Amino acid sequence: MRALAAAAIGLAPVLLFVLLVALVELPPEGPTSPRPLLTADPGPKK
Repeated sequence: MRALAAAAIGLAPVLLFVLLVALVELPPEGPTSPRPLLTADPGPKK
């Protein structure tokens, strides 16, 4: 039980940091494209 409590205490700051980064959503530097990224190869253009 002690090990579980120690693991929870140790992982709490990491989880809070990840949630903070996810909520802030810093914009990427440089120009961005308004077109969505493709998740599959569309193949050759016709």
